[in-house]
Formats: sequence, C-alpha cells, structure tokens
Amino acid sequence: MTGYEDKLVPDRARLAARVATLARPLVFTNGCFDLLHRGHVDYLHQARALGASLLVALNTDASVAALGKAPGRPLVPLEDRMAVVAGLGCVDLVTCFDEPTPLALILALRPQVLVKGGDWAPEAVVGAREVSGWGGTVRTIDVRYPRSTTALVARIRALPQAREAG
Repeated sequence: MTGYEDKLVPDRARLAARVATLARPLVFTNGCFDLLHRGHVDYLHQARALGASLLVALNTDASVAALGKAPGRPLVPLEDRMAVVAGLGCVDLVTCFDEPTPLALILALRPQVLVKGGDWAPEAVVGAREVSGWGGTVRTIDVRYPRSTTALVARIRALPQAREAG
C-alpha cells in the first residue's frame, strides 16, 4: 500500500478506531470534491491549520446525485475522488457518507472543529449545534480562490470539441 491508501477508510466499522489514532484537535469537513481545483486545495489547507488532524468526508456518488447537482455529476467516481483528496498532505483521513448530510458521522466522531466554506453561515452548517454543544467550534473559511466544479464543467462543455462530440 502507498501512503495515501492508508488514509482511505470508507468502512464505517473501522472508522472510529482509525479516528481514535488521530491527533487532537480533530477538524472535520465534508463535500463532493468532484473535480479537485485550487479552491478545494486552499480550503483543505486552511481547514487543516485549524487543528492537529483533518478528516474529510466525501458524499458518495448517490449522495452527490441526490443534492441536485447537474446531470451526470459526479464526474469522478467516489473511489477516485477519495484517493485524490487522500493524496493531499494536509489530509489525515478520508471517509464517505451516503446520507443526505454528514450529521451521523459528526455525531459518531465528535470532532473538536467543524469547518465549511465561507459561502455557509456558521449556524447553517450541518452539525454546528451539536459540535458547539460539546464544546467544539464551528468555523467557516473565506473563499480566497473562487473556483467551481460546475463552472469548470460548463467551460469544458463549451469547447468546440465538446460541442462536436455531443
């Protein structure tokens, strides 16, 4: 196994034991991370700076589709998205969730820091009330590099080759 594969824990039965080995404070964030771009990388580095370990929970393919993203999303299958995120040095562990929100994971893992992007109001972050309730903090991170997978996909589809192939 290579280093990034050790960070992949899609199995909930093994997840709690792996999380117990991480340094505290534990930072938790989640998202689709479909086509990883500079905005994602910057966000994850900033999230990691808020604690001693960073756990990233990715939406499963079915969960992404249920969010009402554009047809055909995610473009990158879960296994590949997890591997790419795990390949980042700032990420300590990667898991996934199939539910509409990561609340069950947050409750089970009890992170000390819950993080989302600055486009979220802290009180609207799923799990914010619970994390604050056990003494943790909820943080939002300002978007320094406004990028979007949706916009990137639109640009790719607008290319002449894409129009001809469609």
